[in-house]
Amino acid sequence: MTEIVVEKYRSTSKNDWNTFVKQAKNATFLFDRDFMDYHQDSFQDFSLMIYEGEKLLALLPANKVENKLYSHQGLTYGGLILSKKIKFEKVLLVFQSILQFLKENDIETLQLKLIPQIYVTYPADEITYLLFLLKAERVRCDISSAIQLKNPQKIQSNRLEGVKKAKKNGLIIKKESQFSNFWNEILTPNLEQTHNAKPVHSEEEIKLLAEKFPKDIHQFNVYLNEKIVGGATIFETENVAHVQYISANHQKQELGTLDFLFQHLIEKEFKHKNYFDFGTSNEQQGLKLNKGLSYWKECFGARSVAHEFYELKTSNFERLQDIYL
Repeated sequence: MTEIVVEKYRSTSKNDWNTFVKQAKNATFLFDRDFMDYHQDSFQDFSLMIYEGEKLLALLPANKVENKLYSHQGLTYGGLILSKKIKFEKVLLVFQSILQFLKENDIETLQLKLIPQIYVTYPADEITYLLFLLKAERVRCDISSAIQLKNPQKIQSNRLEGVKKAKKNGLIIKKESQFSNFWNEILTPNLEQTHNAKPVHSEEEIKLLAEKFPKDIHQFNVYLNEKIVGGATIFETENVAHVQYISANHQKQELGTLDFLFQHLIEKEFKHKNYFDFGTSNEQQGLKLNKGLSYWKECFGARSVAHEFYELKTSNFERLQDIYL
C-alpha cells in the first residue's frame, strides 16, 4: 500500500485544492481558497492536504492557535473534506495520519466543527464514527433552523399576517448586486446598537466575495417608497440556501418587513433547493438560545439541525489501530 502523506497547504497548491473541493461529497464554496483567503491576515492558516502517492485523498481546512488546531475559525462549518469515491478504510488511515502529523508538529489538540448533514451531497459520517472511537469530547453544539423545501410545512398564520401588512404598506423586494444600502443603513447600525458588534464581513469583503462567487452570494432588500427598510444576504450551495445576514429597521413589526421577505425567499426564490437554512440562534458558545428568534424561524416551518464541535488529543491516534474484527 502506498504511504499516506500529510502536507501543509501552500498557495502553489491552490488549483489542486479548489478542484478537489468542487468534487467533494461534503464541501461547499466556503472551502474554496478564494473564499477562505479573504481574511487570511486574521488567522494562521494550517490547512492540510492528504495524499496517497500523487493522489489527493482529503483536505482539512484549519488554522493554528499556539499548540491547538481548529477547523478553520473563519468558516461556519468544517471537518475533513472527502471525495465521493473514498472508502472507510482509507478515511481511517487519512485521519490517523493527520493526528500523527499534528503530534509530530507539536500540536496537542484538534478541534473539529462538523459540517451539518443538510450540506453534504453524499453520506459522509465516517469522521463522526472515528471521533467516537477516539473518545473525542463534544465541546459545543449549536442548533440551526432549516426548512425541508421538498416537503415544507405551512407558514403559520402569525407570519402571514406580517405578509399582509407588508403588502398593504406597499413594500417591494429587490434582488441587488450592490451591498452598500443594506450594510450601511440597516445591518451595521443594528449590530452596533443591539450587540455593540460589527458584521463578520465588512462591506468591502462581502463585495469582493460576491464578485468571486456571483452565483452563490445574493442580496435581497426590502423597500418602502424607495427607502430600504430591511434585507437578507443569502449564501447558496448545492443543497441549501443559507441566510448569512438578516436585519431590518425599527419598523419591522409595524411594516411586516421580514415576514414578507422570507415568504418570498422560501416560496419563490429558493423553492428549488433541498433546504432553506436560517442559521443558528445561539449565544454564549451554544449554551443559550435566543427563544424569540428561534420561534420566529420555526413559524416558517423550520426545525433544528445540529452544528457539533468536537475536541481530542492528537496523541490518541493509536486508538485507531486494530479496530477491525
